Amino acid sequence: MFRNHVRAAKAVARDGAASLGLFAVLCAFPAHAAEQDAGQNSVIDYQVVAAKLDEARNGLSPETGSSTYALDQQTIDNLPQGTATPMNEVLLRAPGVAQDSYGQIHVRGDHADLQYRINGIILPEGITGFGQALDTHFASSIDLLTGALPAQYGYRTAGVVNITTKTGEQGSGGRSSVMLGSNSTFEGNQEAWGASGPASYYVTGTYDQNERGLEPPTPGADAIHDQTHQNKEFGYLSYVLNPEARLSFLAGNAMNRFQIPNNPNQPQQFTLTGTPVLLSQNLNENQVEHNTYGIAALQGTIGDKTDYQVALFTRESSVLFSPDVPGDLIFNGIASRDERDSTTSGIQSDWSYRLNDAHMIRAGLFASYEKATADATSQTFSTTACGGTCTVPFTIVDNHQKNAELAGVYLQDEWKPLEKLTVNYGLRFDAYSAFVSATQLDPRLGAVYELSPQTTLHAGYAHYFTPPPTELVNPETVALFQNTTGAAPGTLSSPVRPETDDYFDVGAIQKLGKGLQLGLDGYYKKARNLLDEGQFGQALIFSPFNYNKGFAEGLELTADYNNGPFTAYSNAALSRAMGEGVASGQFNFDPVELAYIDSHFVHLDHDQLLSGSSGAAYDFHGFKYSIDVLYGSGLRSGFANTGHLPFYAQVNAGISHTFDLQRAGPLDAKLSVVNLFDRVYEIRDGSGIGVFAPQFGPRLGFFANLSKPF
Repeated sequence: MFRNHVRAAKAVARDGAASLGLFAVLCAFPAHAAEQDAGQNSVIDYQVVAAKLDEARNGLSPETGSSTYALDQQTIDNLPQGTATPMNEVLLRAPGVAQDSYGQIHVRGDHADLQYRINGIILPEGITGFGQALDTHFASSIDLLTGALPAQYGYRTAGVVNITTKTGEQGSGGRSSVMLGSNSTFEGNQEAWGASGPASYYVTGTYDQNERGLEPPTPGADAIHDQTHQNKEFGYLSYVLNPEARLSFLAGNAMNRFQIPNNPNQPQQFTLTGTPVLLSQNLNENQVEHNTYGIAALQGTIGDKTDYQVALFTRESSVLFSPDVPGDLIFNGIASRDERDSTTSGIQSDWSYRLNDAHMIRAGLFASYEKATADATSQTFSTTACGGTCTVPFTIVDNHQKNAELAGVYLQDEWKPLEKLTVNYGLRFDAYSAFVSATQLDPRLGAVYELSPQTTLHAGYAHYFTPPPTELVNPETVALFQNTTGAAPGTLSSPVRPETDDYFDVGAIQKLGKGLQLGLDGYYKKARNLLDEGQFGQALIFSPFNYNKGFAEGLELTADYNNGPFTAYSNAALSRAMGEGVASGQFNFDPVELAYIDSHFVHLDHDQLLSGSSGAAYDFHGFKYSIDVLYGSGLRSGFANTGHLPFYAQVNAGISHTFDLQRAGPLDAKLSVVNLFDRVYEIRDGSGIGVFAPQFGPRLGFFANLSKPF
């Protein structure tokens, strides 16, 4: 199951140095070498070469001083819904991860602040929505890094999700899967992989539709107007140029369509000329989210001391919210068609050099350029033109564009002064330019000490620089809506700034007996310009803002047991995250609440005192039985987040078996139950800072999954 690792990076570096400026040379060099070795291709074992290059690539990303929670293929398969489990729900099984609505998760008291990497390469950030852009099916393993991260990791630092993809290097094959179940669920997935000489590939595609796409504002088993249609595709192609280098290409696409669920029996707030009485359960709001990305990477070794990876990447992301114009005007006083687009391209280069037995030097750079546009066409009522509130709407067009530039370099040394002690120290420098310009130099220090074969200690300090996401509201937007029913609560709008943190982390791992491992980890973060996000309107697009200062602190307990046919895990996390004084986006807040926050530390809306997960799986006579539970003490609610929702626990279970169909081959079958005891619980109640509507967790659901390898 889950394994809490504190790893010193392996000694896999090779001779020389590879940097961005050598990209073209490196591309040419392996090709030339391949020509020289053309007569020897028949004796090259490409599986061995691929495994060696995988090891070298993994060694580029140290984890010294941080905490890593590894979810391997067995861990994912043991989940009640297996690989059909969405990516965010897989990560919920890791410690320190709190559940939120609309597919959001929060790690160690941060709002999102997650960085996703595929095979060690940063996936540029997309526009905040609620659909999952990444599909669990293509993951061979998923690692979540938290804590005081080495200098290699910047920007989104609450957690780094590193996904290692499946490949076709082990031979040709494929798998067809289908899942049917409650809420008219249909999910079909197709995987195929193969290899021919130096080339290998893996491709997958998933289509999913159901009638409970989002957490609805109603507690019943049947949501109102909540259909979703989603498709996700992913492809990986690798070509070994010679025994020391390979090219790889990654591409992915996700198109997610959602109906916005309705809340019935809501009172009408405004009058629209020529429109009869409307019922809130009949509204027709929709949102479409589209993400595409591509990565090209050259990775390999030079001599026997240097490893490198140089990657070019691009991502295009868009969100379109379509209102129900008459209904939104009547119930909210504004109907906005919001469209946001973001295109990001850039380069990432990492290299490592084995100086001697005691020192591993690592360095690298990252640079990206983003073009973001936000177009909104809104209809709203004037509150002055008619001597009061008008009943005929008028249109406001608010279109703007912003470019964002981000660049960083790092240098670090992994030093082994003693056999049992590993120290990683380094510096990172970052520059950011968008709504504001900022630079920062960040020291990092982490250490791991193996007290005994059973006991490992770790500690770390990191200075972090977190730039805001780019889907921001321009100051001039506020003025456009003054004296209308769509006006914001306030008028002050300072620009959103990067967050600066001092982060401390200490922990220990203890092995007991055969297969049992316990972990304890504590952290404290002190922040300036603490970033948070909220939904301040109908569109499910989150807007960032800053608190003047804040902190997050917590304690995580983990247990992992793996012994033969029985595996089990349990995680529990205590957390507190608070901020004081709103420093940007003040217009989104009610003046009374804003004044209170300016003089009080308040809980962040996603703060949850207790979060946890537990699970077990048992193989018995060819059948695998699995069960897990997700629990939490409740997210914040009420005026200035002074309250919180009740404790909840959601139990899920599954049973799977492989049937031998003789000539037709094996057939894998899995039955799963979500929310086994049909507990009704509320994730949000519509109150709290930046919370727009209530949302309820899933109700009892039954699902059947059939999977056929070929």
